Amino acid sequence: MEWYAITTRSRHEKQVDSFLSERGIETFLPLVHTLSRRRDRKKYVDLPLFPGYMFVCTDKERLFDIKFTRGVTRIIGTDIDAPTPIPEKQILDLKSIAESEVQLDQYAYLKKGRAVRVKAGPLKGLEGILVERKGHYKLVIRIDLLQKGAAAEVFISDIDPI
Repeated sequence: MEWYAITTRSRHEKQVDSFLSERGIETFLPLVHTLSRRRDRKKYVDLPLFPGYMFVCTDKERLFDIKFTRGVTRIIGTDIDAPTPIPEKQILDLKSIAESEVQLDQYAYLKKGRAVRVKAGPLKGLEGILVERKGHYKLVIRIDLLQKGAAAEVFISDIDPI
């Protein structure tokens, strides 16, 4: 069983998540709780952290079923015929951040930066890249295959360099 990234039709992530869960396939759709502003009202909604993408944990034999699920456009990989699995540590780190009470934001993919490990707080034990934005520090977790990242705010006193 390995994790794979799939792309979905625009704004169909939650529906595809439901379809795949009904088939007994383990899915992971990281969501961000965001304030939506309309002309006449404001309300909080859960939007995908990576719009158009979600993750599935399955073996290679079930990939055919996933590929032809309504709303799925493709399984991401470096080769058209062979989807590329995502390292489990990247998914587990992303799950840890998503399940914590920390505000989660999408962040540009980073290749360089200071690698750090969180030593205290709700994100204890996670490793990522430390960045600073407007006087606040963020821990960025990378998903290499998608070339995307997720950032969570951390206190500078809670981190150690690796």
